[in-house]
Amino acid sequence: QVRLVESGGGLVQAGGSLRLSCVGSGPTFSDYAMGWWRQATGKEREFVAAISRRGGIKYYGDSVKGRFSISGNNANTMVHLQMTSLRPEDTAVYYCAADRDTLKLQTGPGPFDYRGRGTQVTVSS
Repeated sequence: QVRLVESGGGLVQAGGSLRLSCVGSGPTFSDYAMGWWRQATGKEREFVAAISRRGGIKYYGDSVKGRFSISGNNANTMVHLQMTSLRPEDTAVYYCAADRDTLKLQTGPGPFDYRGRGTQVTVSS
């Protein structure tokens, strides 16, 4: 059974850091780009970051550039999102996603080939 499972969410004060992880099981995820989207209450989903197949190229949403960093293993079975200088506006449910189309993973809106259930990130002011 194909699964993407996120972990690492939680409550943090503004200016703090969190590291999200996503583990993929099932198919060979080295054929997939992997990334993160987020959705805050009452807002549209927003692209956060993506990493191409085999991790060669990384992409970031404008609102997180310079603060967030995505990384993954060579097989793309695991991807991490290191989040620093967190702001209250970063509060959202963060979803891990995988898709064979890297551009689609950046631009959305989905549905993607695979998506996790999400992990809550809350940044207090």
